[in-house]
Formats: sequence, C-alpha cells, structure tokens
Amino acid sequence: MPVNEAKRVIMEHTISTHPLSLKFNQLTPEHVLDAVEAGDRKATGRFIILNSFENRVYQLELEGGQMVVGKFYRPGRWSKEAIEAEHAFLRQLQEEEIPVSVPMDIEPGHSLGEVEGIYYALFERVGGRAPEEPSDEQFRILGRLLARIHNVAARGPAEVRGQLTPQTYGLDNLQFLLDNDILPPEARDGYTASVQALVQRIQPLFIDVPTHRIHGDCHLNNLLWSPAGPTFLDFDDFLEGPAVQDIWLLAASSDAEGKRQRNLLVEAYASMRDFDPSWLRLVEPLRALRYVRYATWIARRWGDPTFQRTFGHFGDLRYWQQEMQDIREQIARIDYSQE
Repeated sequence: MPVNEAKRVIMEHTISTHPLSLKFNQLTPEHVLDAVEAGDRKATGRFIILNSFENRVYQLELEGGQMVVGKFYRPGRWSKEAIEAEHAFLRQLQEEEIPVSVPMDIEPGHSLGEVEGIYYALFERVGGRAPEEPSDEQFRILGRLLARIHNVAARGPAEVRGQLTPQTYGLDNLQFLLDNDILPPEARDGYTASVQALVQRIQPLFIDVPTHRIHGDCHLNNLLWSPAGPTFLDFDDFLEGPAVQDIWLLAASSDAEGKRQRNLLVEAYASMRDFDPSWLRLVEPLRALRYVRYATWIARRWGDPTFQRTFGHFGDLRYWQQEMQDIREQIARIDYSQE
C-alpha cells in the first residue's frame, strides 16, 4: 500500500474522534487562562507551552510571581473518576512525605476542573532537571523512593485505572489495530502472528507475580532532580501492574550496564520493600509489550495534528515490518534470557 494511502486509511479509522477532540486541539490562551483563574487566582498572561504529546500542558505565571503548571487531559482517555483516583493516590504519597507533584485545589476539596468540557488540573511548578544518566548513588535513592511509593500503592486497589497484562497491553491493542484496519494488508497477518506468538510465550511468566498500583511510565524524563533530590512526575499512566514495570523503565537499557543499574535499583528497593529477583524475568516481556502499546497509542491519536507532524514515519508498510522484526527479536531475547 502506498505511504499516503496507508496514512489516509489510518486517518479514516483512527478512534481519536471523541466529541471534544476538536476543542482539545484548539485550546486557546483564553481557555487556558480562564481555567487557571478559577477561584481567586489571577494570571499575568505570561505562559509557556511545555512538551507533552498525550495532554496539553502549560507553565503559567500568577500575580505575585507564583508559577503553576496547567495540565489539560486528553478527552476520552480517562474518566473523571479515573483522574480523581490518580489525584487521590498522589495525595496519599504526599502524606507519606514522598516527593511527588500534587494537584492544587481548584475549588475547596476539588483538584479537578473543567473548561469547554475538558478536564484539567493545576500543579505548583517543580524545580530541577531530568537526570540524563544517574549516578550509582542516585539509582539507589530512586530504588528506595520507588519502594516507598509501592508500599503506599499496595494498600489500595486501582479499580478504575485498568491493569498491565499481556492481554491488555498485547492482545487488546492488537484487536484495536485489526478492528480499525490500521495495519496495511501486506503486514496484517505477519504482525498479528508476531503479537500472538509474543503473548503466548510470555503469559506463563506473569503467573504468580503480584500486582498493585504502579506509576506505569516511570522513566527518567518523568523525574526532576534538584539539590533536594528527585521528584516523581506525571502519573498519567498510573494503573495496576507488576512492580518491575517501574524498575526497568528507570534503567531501560538491555545491555550489561542496564542490568547492572537495575540490580542497583533492586538492591536499594529491597531495603524498603520485598522484591523477588525472579520478577526481573518480566523485563524483556514488558519491553516487548511496550512496543505494541506504543504503536497503538500513535494509531489512536493519529487524528491529532501534533502526532501527524511528529510521527511522519508512522503507518506505512516499512514501519510495520520494522515493528514485526522488533517483536520477533524480543521473543528471541526472552527465550535466551530464560535459558
């Protein structure tokens, strides 16, 4: 299928046509400032658009010099109850003095607002920078903090946030691609067979691995490090899953150095919370599931012009051929690691 035709098909079948999608893509400064000024706040009008694909995020200045971050949630992804569950979890972590960015009250007792039908939240700006390559001691600090996050997480369910399993991240995403004719005809059977083979291979590895609430997308770019230490940000992918999902994303490399860094994290984590080293067998399966989820995430968002500009390579036959190759290589890596 020619590249332009493949992308036309994706555009026609992508389910990013939530009734509020157009408004979300056309949020104006007036909408943003009206949202921030809910209650007694007054904005100076100065703001910066921050990098975010999934949501719309802005740094804004209030009168008096306070800086806040406004996060406008993409319509159709999370329900009001699901976002409120994220906010409640963040407050639980704050009560335990765990460094996280917690939403401010927009109205007394309510941290979730609505403008033009779009949910949003306000956060105090957190200073610091994302660590490019943490030192060994920084990995140990992260391991202990992550264990404390999981200690709180294990106290309650994530009923309205979903689960990370081979079914949800693997087969469910494959079904979306098939149901919406996202895959080019030449790649449909091959990609389907690759994902099914992956899931069949890894499902037994998840048996008896405990799950609880986790960050879900705990990579280094969702951290800010200041002289006071790290702050964990962006719990937008917060859900129920195995603890090792948050571990491997902090030290994601598949080479010997990545394994060494994960061992540092686990050693520090285990000083605060039990961690069975056998759970590390899920690192490569979780990496493979992330490939499937990531491709489907782009497909679901293709109606957003930002995605079309950013992922111009997406959707043609070569793209899916590369995806098939990556999944097959992961299956081989999983087989090798389990020997």
